[in-house]
Amino acid sequence: MARTDSPRLHVSAPLAEGGAISLSSEQANYLVNVLRLAPGARVLLFNGRDGEFAASLAATERRSVTLTLAAQTRRPQAPPDVEFLFAPLKHARLDYMAQKAVEMGARRLRPVLTRRTQVARLNVERLAANAIEAAEQCGAIWTPECPPPEPLDKALSEWPAGRLMVFCDEEAPQADPLAALSEAKAAGGAGLLVGPEGGFDARERAAILSLPRVVRLSLGPRILRADTAAIAALALFQAVLGDWRAREPVE
Repeated sequence: MARTDSPRLHVSAPLAEGGAISLSSEQANYLVNVLRLAPGARVLLFNGRDGEFAASLAATERRSVTLTLAAQTRRPQAPPDVEFLFAPLKHARLDYMAQKAVEMGARRLRPVLTRRTQVARLNVERLAANAIEAAEQCGAIWTPECPPPEPLDKALSEWPAGRLMVFCDEEAPQADPLAALSEAKAAGGAGLLVGPEGGFDARERAAILSLPRVVRLSLGPRILRADTAAIAALALFQAVLGDWRAREPVE
């Protein structure tokens, strides 16, 4: 997509040319008090269903803003069929990882609880807020999904047989990650699994490796923190099997 200087906001309401949208108090504060936009200023809106629309500030008050919708700027678009499965981290690093995962094209952020997970409780609303903020920033017109945490065993037992799982594995037999991914096919979508910093235990590794379609992905000779591993793995996946190989046409 072409870069734009107009701010982008995710909303839940339906979008159609000629309609009007009332923003939340947080979004109103951002546009009026942080960005100091005046009536008539251009804003881009998306809701994950109707594409992206241009809008203009029609009225501003202290705690409310109304936008008038103009023409559609981008048609609806299917999200990348990439799920990111991860063991929860502490707040600051989790915020960063969620934002970067969405920017890298993960449509669904799935926290999984492993036997060595260091953080047992996770604020799903905060996770979703960070994911949506990243979608606003990076130009995505789909809404990231953030389901509640689930045990890793459950996620693996319900994993579709035809869906690829990319397992970030420091014991991968193929040292070259590009070669490992080049041998796989992502038709039917894919998941990318990053474990806790203590790694998976023997039972969990056996369960992962028993999946019908699994690629063991090495991330190099150094030990990476989980948030770093997420970015590295998603970059490799998108470059070889994902949407980095195709560019959306500019309209």
